[in-house]
Amino acid sequence: MKNTILKIASFVAFFILAQTSTAQWKIPSNAPLLTKWAKDVSPTNALPEYPRPQMVRAEWMNLNGLWQYKEAKENENPPFGENLAGTILVPYPIESALSGVMKSTERLWYRRTATLPKKWSGRRVVLHFGAVDWETKVFVNGKAVGQHRGGYDPFFFDITGALRPDGPQEIVVGVYDPSDAGEQPRGKQVLKPRGIWYTPTTGIWQTVWLEPVGTEHISAMVLVPDVDSSTIRLTAMTADGSTASTVRVEVFDGAKKIGQAEGRIGAEISLPIKSPKLWSPETPFLYDLKIRLMEKGRQVDEVKSYFGMRKIELGRDEHGVNRILLNGKFVMQVGPLDQGFWPDGIYTAPTDDALRSDIEMTKKLGFNMARKHVKVEPDRWYYWADKLGLLVWQDMPSGNNKTDDGKMQFERELANLVATHHNHPSIIMWVVFNEGWGQYDTERLSAWVKQLDPTRLVNNASGWTDMKAGDVLDIHHYPEPRTPDPDPKRAIVLGEFGGLGLALEGHTWKKEHWGYQGMSDVDQLTSRYEKFMKRVYGFKDTPGLSAAIYTQTTDVEVECNGLMTYDRKIVKPILDRIAAVNRGDFSKMPPSPIVKTIVPTSEEQGREWRYTEKKPAENWFKTEFSDTEWTNGLGGFGTYGTPGAIVRTEWKTSDIWMRTEITVSEDHFTSPHFRLHHDEDAEVYINGVLAGSYGGFSSEYEEFPLTAEGRKALMPGKNTIAVHCRQTEGGQYIDIGIVDLLPPAPNK
Repeated sequence: MKNTILKIASFVAFFILAQTSTAQWKIPSNAPLLTKWAKDVSPTNALPEYPRPQMVRAEWMNLNGLWQYKEAKENENPPFGENLAGTILVPYPIESALSGVMKSTERLWYRRTATLPKKWSGRRVVLHFGAVDWETKVFVNGKAVGQHRGGYDPFFFDITGALRPDGPQEIVVGVYDPSDAGEQPRGKQVLKPRGIWYTPTTGIWQTVWLEPVGTEHISAMVLVPDVDSSTIRLTAMTADGSTASTVRVEVFDGAKKIGQAEGRIGAEISLPIKSPKLWSPETPFLYDLKIRLMEKGRQVDEVKSYFGMRKIELGRDEHGVNRILLNGKFVMQVGPLDQGFWPDGIYTAPTDDALRSDIEMTKKLGFNMARKHVKVEPDRWYYWADKLGLLVWQDMPSGNNKTDDGKMQFERELANLVATHHNHPSIIMWVVFNEGWGQYDTERLSAWVKQLDPTRLVNNASGWTDMKAGDVLDIHHYPEPRTPDPDPKRAIVLGEFGGLGLALEGHTWKKEHWGYQGMSDVDQLTSRYEKFMKRVYGFKDTPGLSAAIYTQTTDVEVECNGLMTYDRKIVKPILDRIAAVNRGDFSKMPPSPIVKTIVPTSEEQGREWRYTEKKPAENWFKTEFSDTEWTNGLGGFGTYGTPGAIVRTEWKTSDIWMRTEITVSEDHFTSPHFRLHHDEDAEVYINGVLAGSYGGFSSEYEEFPLTAEGRKALMPGKNTIAVHCRQTEGGQYIDIGIVDLLPPAPNK
């Protein structure tokens, strides 16, 4: 009787779960921003593509779609047979709009059922997770089948022993993610997003799927292209480490088979590639592979894969400069810092087309590489990078690394990153640390990564804390580009620069926004970018820069430094001009204007200002305001040692307000601009009218256009300039003048 009751209860629970699987799903009405691909997402087509392009089997079952969920408590029992009240669209994280939930939680349970095809009977069944952030416990039909720690690496469990003979199989997944309250690698995820720190991802955020396999089956492969010997070296492994079976490998150039070989499982097999077609951003040719596992002459498994023939190394050019060489030749690498965040999916792209589009646009913008910044993407992102031809610098996601457990977890996930992404030809460099975040034992870890993968370059630390290890010396400099001095053993690279901010109304995450240096419009953004890239290519020859990375691909939340808006709907600068300079072609750049000084800055001679460091009355910028109680001082104002600053009056407080009177003789201006050096945010008034507002900071004097209202306010005769500059951290400086940009002289 008791068993009958349990069976009835189980059936009812499964029936309820099946009913809720058709429950209403919709994107929350308060979603802050959506991409154009959001409309293509539904419970029936949530990332339906095969998730592992480099080891493809014909049979599989996608478990993406609607799952039940509920928030969890520490140490509570799994909700077996329980109808959970919430519905979530997997694999979009619970914080995302596409999940249908859009809330934050530290712990939660997922639950669903799946009925396996009858033809899978008698075979092993493996449950795969592309990635779950961060700690995962998995149960099938009430039995624990495994647990995993790591928010970025794929993992799987053989669930055969937990399966029922037939009917629905119950899958329950418990997750825990402390985000930045924990020690685990997490990249830019924080519980309180701000500035360069973004919304966290909790739980399942990549595809969940099932596949049937034989008792003996291929569990992993290592592919090593050897350009020097025109061979591809392949090692296939089984889950149990057996070496008794054999492997048959076939190589295809399109539909044409060009080679085959056979060897033992677990042993390296070399296949010659006659006159290999080398992989590069210009010609991203991929060979196809078919790998069969044979046991006593009988095929027991088959997978398909691909590879690219390419070589990455350091070498000296004809001038003796250390360079990054691709297939034996120096290729100047220029690309964006790619954060991999989405306004509707957070860590998860809404569709595969969206993933592809980011890479296509990166190439349309004239880039040949991207730095994947403190995040690891699904395999399909790297597949598109392989197929479309994009060089990739892959960061290890950062963590605190303050405890022994934290360091152990960091190293475990670092090793998994290298192992699980080894076969992608697009990845040419591993970046161990970023800007000192969680940095420790740099020399040891850099050497260790090189030992794990001697076929790629290793960047010991991108920016700030170089420990003279690895293959490159990497600095960061904002906003304008700079270069390291030549290094006797390594190539020199600029790992980050730029951050030109421009927020476009209707395409922002929130009303508030920021950039490293605020741009007033598309024209200014484009021309400033061109100026930066011209300087980058100057560094290519002297002192020998090998690569430069611009911040960044898209806006992310309140950070509006992207070349695209966060929703990917608008490319902000003028595309053809940006693409040209990224390729080193400056023929599309407009000729430089003639600069005529109207009001000089304090670069050559200090200009007298009245200033105060105490907040003045609300009308402080009006012409009628009396500043007689303010202090006299010579510009510029700031702290000594601020890059590009000429400090004549020291300013150390958070804010400074300044006023001066100028006399203008001209009655017509072609294109009046402020010549301004600000660190950080500055607002400038002419005769009581806001003539310019500039966010972020500059580290040199640059020209910024006046607003239309500011141009009208600038009159012949006496004028009042009023300036407010706000500082939060680091160096600080403010100085300003006015110039007129005249058309360039015609070529004779």
